[in-house]
Amino acid sequence: MNTGFDFYDGLARVDSFEAMALGESYTNLPDDWVVGTSDIVGSTKAIAAGKYKTVNMIGAAVISAQINASDGHALPYVFGGDGAAFACPPEHAQTASDALAAVQCWAREEFGMELRVAMTKMADIRAAGLDVGVARHRVSDGVDYAMFSGGGISWAEAQMKAGAHSLPPAPAGTQPDLTGLSCRWSHMKAQSGTILSVVIQKENDASDDAFSQLCATVLERIGTLDRGGHPSPADGPGTGWPPPGAVLEAHASRGDKSVAKQRRQVLLETLIAWVLIKTGLKIGGFDAKSYKREVGENADFRKFDDGLKMTIDCDADTVRDLTALLETAQSAGTIKFGLHQQDEAMMTCIVPSIMENNHVHFIDGAAGGYTQAATQIKEG
Repeated sequence: MNTGFDFYDGLARVDSFEAMALGESYTNLPDDWVVGTSDIVGSTKAIAAGKYKTVNMIGAAVISAQINASDGHALPYVFGGDGAAFACPPEHAQTASDALAAVQCWAREEFGMELRVAMTKMADIRAAGLDVGVARHRVSDGVDYAMFSGGGISWAEAQMKAGAHSLPPAPAGTQPDLTGLSCRWSHMKAQSGTILSVVIQKENDASDDAFSQLCATVLERIGTLDRGGHPSPADGPGTGWPPPGAVLEAHASRGDKSVAKQRRQVLLETLIAWVLIKTGLKIGGFDAKSYKREVGENADFRKFDDGLKMTIDCDADTVRDLTALLETAQSAGTIKFGLHQQDEAMMTCIVPSIMENNHVHFIDGAAGGYTQAATQIKEG
């Protein structure tokens, strides 16, 4: 039986990330689809207070809730650090709205953080003269990530922040299904000098061709780095015990149990995993070292989200060259951009099953990353 999900299922998985800079790689969403957006109010202040891991966890929770509510269907989504966006067909819109509102309730009750949430119809986006193009970039045999273009997602986010298309709040105590959401890996220290968070957006009056060419030039420069600047080691990130995100994961998975009780469960599970990774033992067909390697392969460290966003491990020369290149393009009226340097990257994960290779991992800078880089654009 054909469903609205068939549109996304039918898109080709493209191996080349460089191809994502080209307009012809994207297909516009159907007219009847709906875009979901979210954003943490006061995320910059929360990050300044050291709550960057919580901020990322809430952003990833938006995606986790949508994955678990989609009944096995693939949906296009993108992680933005302090929020996330996604799109869905009309028959799924109410389910998606309920899941989004549930995350809003959870973020407020568990962490005292206010999450803006909204659902915007494609008809409204197109009426504003914008669009939402989507493509699928395959990063490994088991995982591909959606890429977005057209300016429609950014417009929907701006409308949400202005109070439009907001969702009614879920009843107090509503819990989203965040099965698989975890935060177990150690921070990834910079190997080449710095972890650089990059956010590049097209100026409204700039041509699509000029922006694509600029992105191609940036990616060519980044391509000279080891593994394209991937922050995760080739054999996967490190792990320690107890994991730094144990309490956050307990908040995500506790259900009707206390945080303290669920934290003990998380600590037990992570202790077993830590022993397997350290010893190389295999249990029940689970190969911890292979899984750890898959984590790095599956990680989302660069994306197109109405612009180019990257979290890369690079040296001082690369930072200098990129800054000069982007400043020139900004002066020419092609882009606006923000860069944020830090010593480490961090990872937030959604793992439906450790026995499958479809687990996804969102990378951000460990000191504010995308949120801090985007703030430079707002202040510019």
